[in-house]
Amino acid sequence: MSPATLSDRLRALFPDSSGRSLKQWLESGRVEVNGRVARDGRAVVRAHDRVELGGRGRVVFPKGLGLVYQDDAIVVVDKPARLLTVATERERDRTAYRLLWDYLQAQRPRARPFIVHRLDRETSGLLVFAKSPEAKQQLQAQFEQRTVQRVYTALVKGHVLLQSGTLESRLVEDRSFRVHTARGPEGKAAVTRYRVLARGQDTTLLELSLDTGRRRQIRVQLEAIGHPIVGDREHGGPGGQFRRLCLHATRLGFIHPGTGKAMRFESAAPAAWV
Repeated sequence: MSPATLSDRLRALFPDSSGRSLKQWLESGRVEVNGRVARDGRAVVRAHDRVELGGRGRVVFPKGLGLVYQDDAIVVVDKPARLLTVATERERDRTAYRLLWDYLQAQRPRARPFIVHRLDRETSGLLVFAKSPEAKQQLQAQFEQRTVQRVYTALVKGHVLLQSGTLESRLVEDRSFRVHTARGPEGKAAVTRYRVLARGQDTTLLELSLDTGRRRQIRVQLEAIGHPIVGDREHGGPGGQFRRLCLHATRLGFIHPGTGKAMRFESAAPAAWV
């Protein structure tokens, strides 16, 4: 049997961790061989050598995410725009889930994230992940019961006339996975409440609260009333100067699955939108 390198052994011990994560562990001094810190992944290790992920070194939260809150049951993060929540066939490594997985796997004791809900790739803002199947189940039950507070900020095209209002429609998803409003009774009910926060020369800054959480709900409903989101080319929105979809998950509130306490988190939308 040919000798294995330290990197080979780490990949065998942590098959679900990315190469980027293994490299970070080595550089930060978290890898130990027979109780001593080892930083060279090319070093040869023998079959009887003990390779462990030690407690030395600080586990750095991934740069691609913002840490908002963490405890034994949940992790709340601030996701940037253009980052997927979970993997697709085209992108498997660069996701919020994968970044968080690598981080939690480096903890002592090790943990893993569980998906509770998602944000579109183009949407930024607050996401909560569970750390156990039980916490995931409890949080998802709250989403299904519509007791979770989900508030977004969006910069939209044109002047929204009413200071506040409610958007009600039925949404359907076609075979190409595009979501659009239904003309008849088919589809699923979608309800969004809004209020105007500020008005620009040809834009309006809205706060939107979800009564339901359908896929693409906000984007499709705003397109339907003639006020698509700035940067949302797919739904008729203008390009804008920000070169992104101007939709941000600003508030997330739920009952903690472990303590039963009401939790509420805030993340401000980019100041330049005002």
